[in-house]
Amino acid sequence: MVAAKEHSPRFTPEEYFAWEQQQEVKHEYFDGEVFAMSGGTQNHGRIAVRLVSLLDNHLDDGNCAVLNSDVRVKIQAAEKYVYPDASVTCDERDRDTPQYVAYPRLIIEVLSPSTEAYDRGKKFKLYQRSTSLIEYVLVSVEEIEIEVFRKNERGKWEVTNYAAGDNVELESIDLTFAIDRVYRGISFNNSQIIE
Repeated sequence: MVAAKEHSPRFTPEEYFAWEQQQEVKHEYFDGEVFAMSGGTQNHGRIAVRLVSLLDNHLDDGNCAVLNSDVRVKIQAAEKYVYPDASVTCDERDRDTPQYVAYPRLIIEVLSPSTEAYDRGKKFKLYQRSTSLIEYVLVSVEEIEIEVFRKNERGKWEVTNYAAGDNVELESIDLTFAIDRVYRGISFNNSQIIE
């Protein structure tokens, strides 16, 4: 999804929450300004649903919450609220904020041509402010590719790339899955379909 700036008055976070409940589309919030979110493609939606299902099934009996793109993530130490495609929080403090989570350990963004630069650049820099975030995952909709950015013990981000036939490891939630499960039945422009 891509954000488009709206011509509207500046909001406090509380005004933004109340205002957005009256809107037909979601909006991200940056220091008083709101940005409308556009819709995604079928591939985007199918891939996002598969990932949320994988996470939810894996964490079903635990204390972690798996959230889809309807739940905001507050950027710590800033007045910014964004909508990732999926997130996981295991922090009890997030139970006290029903409109957003502030302490995710895992965030997933399903890329599209219109959002890729933002998700890799400015949005990732925002997410890096989070002291709780362990992994940031970028998922392609144009080919079988998942990138997992993981914060190491020194606080530096390292990336692991996964392609067709690989098993993806998400250490933050102790989950390993075949990448082909995410892309099963997905058709790309080059007609590649995983059975």
